[in-house]
Amino acid sequence: MEVINSFMTWILKNRIGQIDRFKAKPLEVQQEILFKLVTTAKGTAFGKKYGFSHITTYADFARQVPVHDYTQLTPYIEETMKGNQNVLWPSEIVWFSKSSGTTSSRSKFIPVSQESLEDCHFKGGKDMLSLYINNYPDTKLFTGKSLTIGGSNQVNNFDENHSSFYGDISAVIMQNLPMWAQFARTPSLETALMSEWEEKINKMAHETIKENVTSLTGVPTWTLVLLERVLEITGKRDISEVWPNLEVFFHGAVAFGPYKSLFQTLIPSDKMHYMETYNASEGFFGIQDQTDSDELLLMLDYGIYYEFIPLEDWESDDPKVIPLEDVELHTNYAIIISTNGGLWRYKIGDTVKFTSLKPYRIKISGRTKHFINAFGEEVIVENAEQAIESACLQTGAAIKNFTAAPIYFKDRGNQGAHEWVIEFAQAAADEELFKLKLDAALRELNSDYDAKRYKDMVLLPPIIHFAKEGTFDNWLKSRGKLGGQNKVPRLSNNRDYMDEILKYL
Repeated sequence: MEVINSFMTWILKNRIGQIDRFKAKPLEVQQEILFKLVTTAKGTAFGKKYGFSHITTYADFARQVPVHDYTQLTPYIEETMKGNQNVLWPSEIVWFSKSSGTTSSRSKFIPVSQESLEDCHFKGGKDMLSLYINNYPDTKLFTGKSLTIGGSNQVNNFDENHSSFYGDISAVIMQNLPMWAQFARTPSLETALMSEWEEKINKMAHETIKENVTSLTGVPTWTLVLLERVLEITGKRDISEVWPNLEVFFHGAVAFGPYKSLFQTLIPSDKMHYMETYNASEGFFGIQDQTDSDELLLMLDYGIYYEFIPLEDWESDDPKVIPLEDVELHTNYAIIISTNGGLWRYKIGDTVKFTSLKPYRIKISGRTKHFINAFGEEVIVENAEQAIESACLQTGAAIKNFTAAPIYFKDRGNQGAHEWVIEFAQAAADEELFKLKLDAALRELNSDYDAKRYKDMVLLPPIIHFAKEGTFDNWLKSRGKLGGQNKVPRLSNNRDYMDEILKYL
């Protein structure tokens, strides 16, 4: 195993030079990708409609191709799901990623081409390892296995020939991994792709406790559930006693800050590392490349061309769309992508802030639909997650899940409040203090919220419900959304989610 470890680390470190190239010449690399995408897809139905053959500059591209949301791309995607090819992208599409970025009843199906699998998702996974090895050259990562928590997949019923499939992006990736990668991961593919989530966690735990696990990959919320089940089965005090060679958790999908203290309790090892990735149904976008910062390096050579809309322009009928070269630091932007999977100037619904322009690094700040601005307070997901983390640190709490929404008081004129449902993994020592600290942190983080809270003139103190264990799981299960990459919406500007969740308290 030591020989394999040495060989794999040597192979993967060779990629660092290519990463350094796009860090040094980001705009040149992005321009190359744009014209490669347009040239490749000029013969598709979409490419013919929007005159890809006549696009020779970015200005041409921006003028001829409109910005699309999922609804606007749906006719093309549905055509592809019926088995028709060369619609959005010229190579054959047989896989679709079922998007779980929202808990709404309507699912989104994102085409996954062979190019997007190999040059984006697989490449992102390899680069995650390359950057980790570059930061920790003494790693023994490849002397054991990676424990990966994935979703499930099924046959695409829209296709009369039943020759295509869909599933969570993690399931799509697992199903298509090369043989050598399958040997390097656990549990078995059959277990990893089970659809019944509670049975799956139990089976995963029983299978993996026998393995030499050196890394974990998954969503923090579900990884915690698995780790707790492993400890329950083994009777061990902490995970270090089960997997003594565990050294890193590669995580994504939700902010890690509110969960870090709980992971450190379950894995009290001074050699344990945590590395964030930004991988979604639509593509692999960013990787944490520094050991002393949780900023994400924007990965620019994955067959994705990036554009951005300033968040204040998001609702405009004619929004200002800018290329990478025009972004500014610490401004909230909605991401627009064109990809080697056939998404064209597509709104993915995520928002980011640039923390560095040389190289381009970002932090995920939220989603375009997940915010509270019922009273002019403009609270975004980033504010909520940082405030929760601060309140937890000050009260010895650890979070499992939370959501918040506005509440309106008809008998108080224009007054209202934010209503929260919070489920702890480890309860706060003083719940009243937690409420005070959460409100204080939000006021410190967001000047608009602070102004509305001034002397309770517009916003009253937040109303917080501390939910019993399993509240959010039961709600997700009722919607058929338990497991995988499904997430509870952190914030909502209406009460649709909140009123449902309150029934499960």
